[in-house]
Amino acid sequence: MRLILFLGVLFLAACGGSSDKKTTEQADSAKTPELVLKWESDSTLKVPESVLFDKAAQVLYVSNIDGTEPWKADGKGSIGKVGLDGKVIAAEWVSGLQGPKGMGMFNGKLYVADLGNIVVIDIATGKIEKSIPIEGATGLNDISIDPNGVVYVTEMLSKKLYKVENEKVELVLENLKRPNGVLAHENEIYLLDDGGFYKMNADKTLTLIVDGMEGGTDGIENVQGNEFIVSCWEGALWYIKADGSKHLLMDTRAEKRSTADIGFDPATKTVYVPTFFRNTVVAYEIK
Repeated sequence: MRLILFLGVLFLAACGGSSDKKTTEQADSAKTPELVLKWESDSTLKVPESVLFDKAAQVLYVSNIDGTEPWKADGKGSIGKVGLDGKVIAAEWVSGLQGPKGMGMFNGKLYVADLGNIVVIDIATGKIEKSIPIEGATGLNDISIDPNGVVYVTEMLSKKLYKVENEKVELVLENLKRPNGVLAHENEIYLLDDGGFYKMNADKTLTLIVDGMEGGTDGIENVQGNEFIVSCWEGALWYIKADGSKHLLMDTRAEKRSTADIGFDPATKTVYVPTFFRNTVVAYEIK
C-alpha cells in the first residue's frame, strides 16, 4: 500500500510539473513583446527613409531623400552608412541619387528603389554600377529580394507591384490602394497596402492577414516564425502575431516623430527605425 501511495504522489508531481511548464509556455507565447531603446544616431542623416541591415558587413545602409519633396528628382539623394553602435560612418556614402527609398541586397550588390529606376550599387566599392528602369514608374518605394535574386518592388503612385528577374521587368499586381512595404520570406510574398497586411497567393490574389494599421503602412520585417513587425510612416510600430492579431508597440504620432521603412537584425532582435524629418535612426530591441 505504501508503495502504491508513493508512486501515486510521484505521478501527481510529474503531472503537475508538466502542467506548470505548459502554463508557463502558454503565458510566454501570450505576452506582447516590448521595445527597449538601445541608441539613437546623431542627426547628420538627410531625411532617412529606409534602413537595411547588412549581416556580413555588420553595418546599416540608410536611404536619404534629402529634401521635403520625396518624389522629386533633384539629384540630392544618397545612401548613408551607420554602425551598429549608432555612429554615422558616412552620411553620404553613395551620392547622386534622386529620391531613394527601399533597399535590398543580393550577391554583393545593393538594390535601391529610386523613383523610376532600381539603382544597383557595388557594395565593395560603393560605386553605382547600373540602373534598371521600370517603364512608366515614378514612385518606386520598397524592395525585397528572394533567395534566387528576384527583385520585388512596389510602385506607390501608380499602385502596382513589379518583379524584376535578370533585369526583365514584369507587372505582378495593379489596382492596389497604397502599396508600400514588400517582403519575400520563406517562398511567400507579403505586402502592405493602405493599412492592411497581406500574403500573395500563387494565383496573384491577396489574402488579408490583418488590417486597421493607420498612418501609412510602410516597412515590414519578419521577427520569427509567422510573426512580423510593421511600421507606419506617421509614427507607429505594430507587432503581428502568428494568429493574425496585431499589437501596438509604439505610437509617436502625437509628437510627429515618423517611423518609416524599418530594418531588422533577427540575431539580436533589433529593429532599426528611420525617423525621416528628424534625420536620425533609432535602434530598439524587441523583448
